[in-house]
Amino acid sequence: MLAYNHPYIISIAAVSGGGKTTISKELHQLLQQSKVIYFDDYQLEGPEDIIDWVDRGANYEEWDITPLIQDIEKLATESLHYIILDYPFARMHSKLRSSIDLAVFIDTPLDIALARRIIRDYQQDSKVELFKEMDLYVNYGRKGYLEMLTSIKPNSDLVVDGTLTVQDILINITEAMKVNQRDLEEK
Repeated sequence: MLAYNHPYIISIAAVSGGGKTTISKELHQLLQQSKVIYFDDYQLEGPEDIIDWVDRGANYEEWDITPLIQDIEKLATESLHYIILDYPFARMHSKLRSSIDLAVFIDTPLDIALARRIIRDYQQDSKVELFKEMDLYVNYGRKGYLEMLTSIKPNSDLVVDGTLTVQDILINITEAMKVNQRDLEEK
């Protein structure tokens, strides 16, 4: 757990293709003296089979997020006002839960998120590869997306409509930050 005077920590969660990285980058541009930590930059120890993990109850404690926490602690010693986490777990992992000041979930409809993933990840692949990915999504991967909707979304401080423009999502987040920061100052 970080000290009281740590930088304000915002976690941005969404399903894959839901806009986490886009919003994290844009928020970083908007907020002075901020840094972003991207979950996908880490090779974290965790369940090897995500679908099996979901089927067993999706225990977020099975993930060793120590490297991520160490980087947050390093950044907390810098002259930063904000740390933005592009981080899919929101408040679900006990080792980071109390350090997050605002947990945001971008609620993007699954069809839009899937379409964004296809556009982003499969432009250079053959139709065969694309069809394989679609089959995996229908038969297995969708379970992971639904897990986020049932656990991450309700455990977030702010749920933002993922169909809004990037600008409108940023407005929602910065407004929630103002209210949240006032609440923290009053404590």
